[in-house]
Amino acid sequence: MSDTQLTVTLDGGGIDDARAIVRALEGVFGAPDSLPSDEGATVRTATFDSPDTPEASAAPAAGETLSAPVTVTVQGTPQAVEAASETLARAFTARGEGAASGDQERERQLLLVP
Repeated sequence: MSDTQLTVTLDGGGIDDARAIVRALEGVFGAPDSLPSDEGATVRTATFDSPDTPEASAAPAAGETLSAPVTVTVQGTPQAVEAASETLARAFTARGEGAASGDQERERQLLLVP
């Protein structure tokens, strides 16, 4: 592992939806700093330490479904963002909502739907 981080922001859905999304990413990035836990929050975040060259998970998370649409923003190195985006697209029904690139960081927004 490196000092590189992937930050995931989740907007919409419930706590179980947020946890399902985080679990889908754990196979690539390991456990986050903490699981989303605030039942009343409308926006939740999770931060993962990212390997230097993360690769998208080949297998979708088993039996994970969402109860409502969730907008997910992933931010980190280009490789981490790409791996997270691909992993989420394999695990859930996803639609790209936008992206921004900087010198060494990338941000991508996805809409995950039930």
